[in-house]
Amino acid sequence: MEDYLQFCQGKTILVTGGAGAIGSNLVRALGELGARLVIVLDDLSSAVRWNVPDLPNVLFVEGSILDEVELKRVFFEGPELVFHLAALFANQNSLDHPETDLLVNGLGTLKMLQYSALARVKRFVYASSGCSIYGSSAPLPLTEEFVSLHLSTPYQITKMLGELYCNFFHHQYDLPVVKARFFNSYGPGELPGQYRNVIPNFIYWAMQGKPLPITGTGEETRDFTYVGDIVDGLLRAGYFDAALGQEFNLASGKETRIIDLAEMINAQVGNKAGVVFVPKRKWDTKSRLLASVDRARKLIGYEPRTPLEKGLLQAIAWFKENWERITAAARFEPGVSSAVRLK
Repeated sequence: MEDYLQFCQGKTILVTGGAGAIGSNLVRALGELGARLVIVLDDLSSAVRWNVPDLPNVLFVEGSILDEVELKRVFFEGPELVFHLAALFANQNSLDHPETDLLVNGLGTLKMLQYSALARVKRFVYASSGCSIYGSSAPLPLTEEFVSLHLSTPYQITKMLGELYCNFFHHQYDLPVVKARFFNSYGPGELPGQYRNVIPNFIYWAMQGKPLPITGTGEETRDFTYVGDIVDGLLRAGYFDAALGQEFNLASGKETRIIDLAEMINAQVGNKAGVVFVPKRKWDTKSRLLASVDRARKLIGYEPRTPLEKGLLQAIAWFKENWERITAAARFEPGVSSAVRLK
């Protein structure tokens, strides 16, 4: 077993947002790799309890990162590493609820950094969003050196704010921080819903024999990254010292047109309903997304290994295995926003 897969053995690790798609997969990996205790802090506002791995070394705490009582409770356990994944997700949700977005993604992240600094954690890994903070005018492929102040949603603003607070705590308090920028994560564990991503929603509708709604022309592209590859990147971020104080993309490094994604999912599910085109959302200003993973490759040896076709099959298999629970948990509240999301 490689060293970076052994670093968590015997350690106490805190994962906020650990009931979500990326969080639950990370928690499972940490638990199975021998962590002494993995503490999950999640308020279940956009996740479900049954998604948390049922392992003897996993402790689930239902609570908010804004709740001082719950923060004291989880930090009392003495976590050595913190993976901060909790957030109000994502763009359309932040447009509909900008104050909540600022509270959770802004003040919540600040509180996590404060408690982590006081607890002298050995590493704080922050989940940022590469789909968000680069803005719409960045040249492709997106590299970490480019920063835009012209952001189009509160979610993009607060994700950038989180990175700035990480920089402050790193420089002022010597907190060992790492900033990982996720790109269009998908895979087992991700629920469909009003504010969720395009892939779980496409799978959900395809399995019901419905046409897949595409915002725009379908020629828009995204950099879809399998959740297992992102988890591998996070494990590496928790181990390699070269990552300290750095920001880097965790992506597939490949572009996929949304029309091709829809056709791929329809084919894999056997859905004959095709697609339907709907108006593009005003905030969705990015016609293409493609990330460079050169820095992550250099600093932590990151290498995306899961082709989209294979990853989609894994996600569809998870849907089939959990269909009744997924349909019970899917939230599509009418009259707020389009349920399709390209993030």
